[in-house]
Amino acid sequence: MTIENAVRPAERAVQLLGDDLTETTLKRYLEGLPGVDAVGLEQRAAGLGSRSIKTTSKAWALDKIIELIDLTTLEGADTPGKVRSLVAKALVPDASDLSTPRVAAVCVYGDMVPYAVEALGSAHAAGTDQGINVAAVATAFPSGRASLAVKLADTADAVAAGADEIDMVIDRGAFLSGRYGLVFDQIVAVKEACRRADGTYAHLKVILETGELNTYDNVRRASWLSILAGGDFIKTSTGKVAPAATLPVTLLMLEVVRDWHLLTGEKVGVKPAGGIRSSKDAIKYLVTVAETAGEEWLQPHLFRFGASSLLNDVLLQRQKLSTGHYSGADYVTID
Repeated sequence: MTIENAVRPAERAVQLLGDDLTETTLKRYLEGLPGVDAVGLEQRAAGLGSRSIKTTSKAWALDKIIELIDLTTLEGADTPGKVRSLVAKALVPDASDLSTPRVAAVCVYGDMVPYAVEALGSAHAAGTDQGINVAAVATAFPSGRASLAVKLADTADAVAAGADEIDMVIDRGAFLSGRYGLVFDQIVAVKEACRRADGTYAHLKVILETGELNTYDNVRRASWLSILAGGDFIKTSTGKVAPAATLPVTLLMLEVVRDWHLLTGEKVGVKPAGGIRSSKDAIKYLVTVAETAGEEWLQPHLFRFGASSLLNDVLLQRQKLSTGHYSGADYVTID
């Protein structure tokens, strides 16, 4: 296990593991984490998912969901025209109501980044919450089955093309076979590949692909490993594997970032992705974030929804609310 040229992640890990940062000490730490009480976790998630929101909070919740969306197209048939259409939707989600907020980012394959950047124009406020960011999936997404050299080139190309955020996938095979040091080193290396010419870094979201990790204990270990290695976000899924995002898994990941913040003072983001299609479900996630990590996590640099169809339902519910045709049954229980 090597940690050269990885000062920041190494410092994070050394704080917890001591000066002897090796495969053995990393494995001992991760496998020494407390086991997850699956029944308790699922009960907490079910309880949070049934929380009430006040009638006066409906409009706020809908707008907040929009502000936290990574509007996504990740298909083999993606074209420059499709990406331009996606950007147009991101810029003006509802042409009939220009007060509708914009989404946080558009998420595309690396070769589509130049088209997204061009289409955004002056609305491409790189690395800020004031405009729309461009996120690119990288590292042989979604499988992650490529050499490290290919993964790093994939990342560097996207950053050079203007990507503000990189969504990488971990090597699930290496993780599941207990080669935690290899996964750590790859995340560190990808983080370094996010470095721009001016010395700043694109934000790194680390995709765990929780549907392939099999157990909650593995999700907890992978979350801690990704943060130790320098991830700015931990993300549930590629959206290509079922199950994708679930409320219990997202709750568990939020507990990890909460505990990391308490331990170090650093804030790491969480991104559930895949399968969140309705406003009702998205509101459950908002409640879970606020009740677990805290309301300060409800901003784009700390929480995102990875979605392609969620925005359409949110806009529909928003229109119903503005015309008085909204039904409370479309949401979690409302006071």
